[in-house]
Amino acid sequence: MDLPATMRAAFIRETGGTDRIEVGELPTPRPGPTDVVVQFQASAVNHVDTFVRSGAYRTPLAFPFVIGRDLVGTVATAGPGAPGFALGDRVWTNSLGHAGRQGAWSEYAVVASERLYHLPPDVDAGDAAAALHPTATAYLGLFRRAQLTAGDTVLVGGAGGAVGSAAVQLAAAAGARVIATAARRDHQWAASCGAALVLDYRDPELPALIRDAAPEGVDVWLDTSEHHDLPTAVPLLRPGGTIVVMAGLAAQTPLPVGALYTRDASVRGFAISNASVDDLAAAARAVNRLMARGRPVVRTAATLRLDDAAEAHALQEGRAVRGRIVVAR
Repeated sequence: MDLPATMRAAFIRETGGTDRIEVGELPTPRPGPTDVVVQFQASAVNHVDTFVRSGAYRTPLAFPFVIGRDLVGTVATAGPGAPGFALGDRVWTNSLGHAGRQGAWSEYAVVASERLYHLPPDVDAGDAAAALHPTATAYLGLFRRAQLTAGDTVLVGGAGGAVGSAAVQLAAAAGARVIATAARRDHQWAASCGAALVLDYRDPELPALIRDAAPEGVDVWLDTSEHHDLPTAVPLLRPGGTIVVMAGLAAQTPLPVGALYTRDASVRGFAISNASVDDLAAAARAVNRLMARGRPVVRTAATLRLDDAAEAHALQEGRAVRGRIVVAR
């Protein structure tokens, strides 16, 4: 396919607020020998996208910088060192817009072939875009970082959010018993995702309720909520248990060292931005298996266009919507 000289893109010339986002023409990128050029179909907004745009998440950026991490589209052309990708193939990636890589919100994007995966047949591009980042993040947090196994008791904090609800579905499908915490308005949703018990994170009796539900302790505590309370969480762990922190860029909390070491427990941070290519590929295989079966179930709150990029970021930062914000061609 012959690529045009220029393309429409959403980009920034410096980090800052949503007013820094421009939509206009940029030169169409050309692939290196192991790259694939993907024509945009759909993407979604992630919290990390807003962090990178604002400058809160420090990562190398080449300006003008195309925003966006996730991309679902079709192969426009591929370098000679990118076997397995042919013109028109439906593909996806979830690791653009970071570590010097340009983002996804443009008519064409260059993707390293090792970071690109085929989309299962008959999966809608918008549905896939909504699922990619939260499902891959939850998968790696649960199974690579925390080593979750069948029979474990896992607590998912923030189960009403995208990553949290994906974690509930993945953990339940793996044979774990899931205790979820969420705002009351999200209780029915978390239960429908597979949580055995859903608790209100604002309940002053929450620690006692968790202890009653898991008297031997929690094996894995996956915190996607940003409401970090380690002095409460660590004593509720089973010996050898793990807390995985996956949100809260500016959060500060005391560390109960005594309760941590007497339980042989651990608190581990996890950001998918730091995942290896092999880990991302493992997550992609898991995500593809789920999507081929019509899972995971994802709430989509709004579908916007590339021209609405600033509005999409503003909606994400406002957090008034319940569900994913999809950007489609």
